[in-house]
Amino acid sequence: MRSSSACFRASVRLAFACVLFSLVGVASAKDAQPAAASTTVHPQIWPQVTPALPPDPALEQRIRDVMAHMTLRQKVGQLVMADITTIKPEDLATYPIGSVLAGGNSGAYGDEFASPAKWRKLVDAFHRAAMKNGSSAHPAIPVLFGIDAVHGNNNLVGATLFPQNSALGATRDPALVKAIGAATAAETRAVDIDWTFAPTLAVPQNDRWGRTYEGFSQNPSVVAELGAAEVRGLQGDPGSKDFLGAHHVIATAKHFLGDGGTHDGKDQGDTEVSEQVLRDVHGAGYVSTIGAGVQTVMASFSSWNGEKMHGNYGLLTEVLKKRMGFDGLVVGDWNAHGQLEGCTNASCPKAINAGVDVLMTPEDWRALFANTLKQVQDGQISTARLDDAVARVLRVKLRAGAFDRQAADAGKTPLSVIGSPAHRALARRAVRESLVLLKNKGGILPLNPHQRVLVAGDGANDVSKQSGGWTITWQGTGVTPADFPNAQSIWSGLKQQITAAGGHAELAIEGAYKTKPDVAIVVFGENPYAEFQGDRKNFAFDDNRGRDLDLIKKLRGEGIPVVAVFLAGRPLWVNREINASNAFVMAWLPGSEGGGVADVLLRKPDGAVQYDFHGKLSFAWPRTAVQVAQTADDPQYPFGFGLTYEDRDNAGPLPEKSGLVGQQYPTGLYLDHGKAIGKFRLMLTTQAGVPQAVTSVPSQSGDGAVRVTGVDFKAQEDARRVVWKKPGGTLALTTQTPVDLERQTSGDVMLVMTLRADAVPAAGTITLGVTQADGATVRVPFRAALAKLPPKHWMTVALPLKCFREAGAHMGSVAAPFVLTSDAPLDLTLSKIELNSHADNVLACPAAH
Repeated sequence: MRSSSACFRASVRLAFACVLFSLVGVASAKDAQPAAASTTVHPQIWPQVTPALPPDPALEQRIRDVMAHMTLRQKVGQLVMADITTIKPEDLATYPIGSVLAGGNSGAYGDEFASPAKWRKLVDAFHRAAMKNGSSAHPAIPVLFGIDAVHGNNNLVGATLFPQNSALGATRDPALVKAIGAATAAETRAVDIDWTFAPTLAVPQNDRWGRTYEGFSQNPSVVAELGAAEVRGLQGDPGSKDFLGAHHVIATAKHFLGDGGTHDGKDQGDTEVSEQVLRDVHGAGYVSTIGAGVQTVMASFSSWNGEKMHGNYGLLTEVLKKRMGFDGLVVGDWNAHGQLEGCTNASCPKAINAGVDVLMTPEDWRALFANTLKQVQDGQISTARLDDAVARVLRVKLRAGAFDRQAADAGKTPLSVIGSPAHRALARRAVRESLVLLKNKGGILPLNPHQRVLVAGDGANDVSKQSGGWTITWQGTGVTPADFPNAQSIWSGLKQQITAAGGHAELAIEGAYKTKPDVAIVVFGENPYAEFQGDRKNFAFDDNRGRDLDLIKKLRGEGIPVVAVFLAGRPLWVNREINASNAFVMAWLPGSEGGGVADVLLRKPDGAVQYDFHGKLSFAWPRTAVQVAQTADDPQYPFGFGLTYEDRDNAGPLPEKSGLVGQQYPTGLYLDHGKAIGKFRLMLTTQAGVPQAVTSVPSQSGDGAVRVTGVDFKAQEDARRVVWKKPGGTLALTTQTPVDLERQTSGDVMLVMTLRADAVPAAGTITLGVTQADGATVRVPFRAALAKLPPKHWMTVALPLKCFREAGAHMGSVAAPFVLTSDAPLDLTLSKIELNSHADNVLACPAAH
């Protein structure tokens, strides 16, 4: 592991902190138990940080001058951030909002796939609108535009997609990460966006967490070094003429504090550790990035020992702002302030008084503005606190040159920088450096490109899968190959080099080759996800229910050596897949440049090695499906492991006992391959309400009203045909342990059904509903939606969970998330029912029934 000296030159105190952080590392996580339930903060134990930017009297005087002429409405507006789905540039004439953002699923002019030109047009419209609202008495205050450019300007079609942070952690290369930050800044400023919510400084301590891939490493020293490097790339070096210049953006250190240490890896959960562990493990990246001049810090959704971070005055104000000397602004996360006791999304003086300067309120910003204005007027928020927050916002805007921004195209970063050859080459280099070799039995790698090479697996020709979440859409789903015009899949990169060398490359996703190959490369792994939808109950890789393992074994059984390439944001238990393969490569989520994989796996045409493996594990690898590798004494592969071509692989077979007791499945999956998942049961109910579990097929309700049979969809009996022969019968998925769907309902999560409508009645009542824990069922009409579907055609249909809430359902305790009832003959076939945030056919909420 490299030292972290590059990010700790600011002061003697900070250098001492660097030594402290390097000592705790992985070992500190083993002690990450709640030493006390108290959230009392002791600021004196936290390191002091020498400011990256020296005091600037002229800047502070300009802040005072601007504030002296601002109206109260202008000041309050600086504390409010709205999403572009709910605000238009012309709204700024009435509401002097200080900042806007484009959230994960928010696109320019309502189009997630908008062109760069459309993005620039929208952003410029907001900038111009804000600057129109000044007068001789009251100055115009520029607006900041923020976006999650977390692995490139990833919301933008055609942008360079760099490897996700867990991959970059494997490079241990701060110069590379800094260059990636600079490239990301350039592609972001090309559409005039001036603020990115990056880098993530989480120190993930449990890979079940769905945001693990957003963290550089489980090791605080690696996070501190690479986080500071990214900040310097995004913003420029503090004190240089280019700092926050025309080709740089404002960076955000997030999420303060402890987001990667929550209990059981639960997103937005509780980090139950002592203050010393919070400081030494989870605080390391904030010391280094403040030292690197980061201008904004985002507060975390999570809690520390039971107290929500958005309301933690001790950490936000006493530690971050006072002790650590952070003089920029603290921004809240998406409606996170609304989770504080006594708060709503539209009203939360508690978060502002705790130290959050800007509240991210995507939808309720008008009400928040009005309520905050009133709270200042009646003293709930003091004038001193308001002025402190406004000064911090203005300080960032002035440093970033927002007051001096020119609307004309002169001096702007050209659109041609987006997906430029230089940036793609940089991303390809990052792919090469991040790959980690776990197994190379018999030295099968690197491969001779003159051979016949089969490329298989569902990740081989899928840029979306190799890029992961936060890629064009929030979850990274719902995209097509056309949405990646500047990208190269792993298959494409392999084919290009193999063909050029005179070899033969064949793509066969399922392994059904035309000509028997000399060797096969199987590319598989996690499907895209973001945030809580990526939370796992265990570490077993089960996204494809064993089909990847079957493919590897099939090819090996035919005498074909197999090189497995695993696409994942985190280590997962894949011992069986590793054992079945001749070589195994952890490719993480490499992004748009699949050619980087080929660079390392293939020899040059003359037989020489092109590039050796460079990557070392940024996270320890679990020995079983239940082992938390970061805190284990005997992980399968330790932090820092990684073979090179010079290493002889003498390791024996890995143990294949998962450690799981019974079947465990991901949250939000209710029916898969026609079978109820985990704790859910498929139930039939008679018209009189008598239930009967479907334990096998065929099966029918007690009165014969509803009959279920097994039919084939993609495999043998992987779907269930449900026929209503008498009125009033019900098909439901139930559980004796109610599930809490309140959080999912508040977002954009939907009930997604893979189905085929074989016969839908022209009249009658068909409803879809949810049953609460108290037994009440809330239903919405469903016949009209089914009637519009093409008959006997498989498709995915989704209904937003909020439809049930709007119909009156209490989503905090749901005993049956799927209840389908018909009083007329209905013939419907179902294969899968799950929660997801994206689907091809999203239904509008019907009126309640």
